[in-house]
Amino acid sequence: MTKATWLKDLLWYVILIIALLLLRMFIFTPVTVSGESMMPTLVDGERNIAFKMGDAQRFDIISLKAPDDPSKNYVKRVIGLPGDTVEYKNDVLYINGKQIDEPYLDQYKQELKEDLPDESLTYDFTLKDISGQEVVPEGHYFVMGDNRQHSKDSRVQEVGFIPKENIIGKSKIAFWPPSKWGMVK
Repeated sequence: MTKATWLKDLLWYVILIIALLLLRMFIFTPVTVSGESMMPTLVDGERNIAFKMGDAQRFDIISLKAPDDPSKNYVKRVIGLPGDTVEYKNDVLYINGKQIDEPYLDQYKQELKEDLPDESLTYDFTLKDISGQEVVPEGHYFVMGDNRQHSKDSRVQEVGFIPKENIIGKSKIAFWPPSKWGMVK
């Protein structure tokens, strides 16, 4: 191997490493789901790729810096956008007074009804923050885990509304375990 070939190969590897680091810093980040708050959609230990580009939209699954513990990240689903009112009645979501379907919960609701017919997946609530405000503030999001009975999310005072700057990225691709490969829904 000549010196020129060796330098050319080295330069190629350096450029590749720099490109991968830039992609990791600005485009995507790996995310590990911890806990059961997103079951059955995402399971404990599942690994995803979260993309850092674009604003969060309703029902996106996002990774975020935990407001109650800066050493942790949470994975939750965006329910309320800035300016929205959010309410749950009889296991039905209402946003800005309109009933909204949540098809990603259908299977979970059905299983719960079979096991506990009088139980609701999501308890009734009307969104209010500490000051009594009934809408999601500008620059913030209201998030919930899909496992509504076992999720520490925006309904809990310690978490509350999520500032836009706390959002790490939108989970889009599952890559571990292999049985979960594919798009995150």
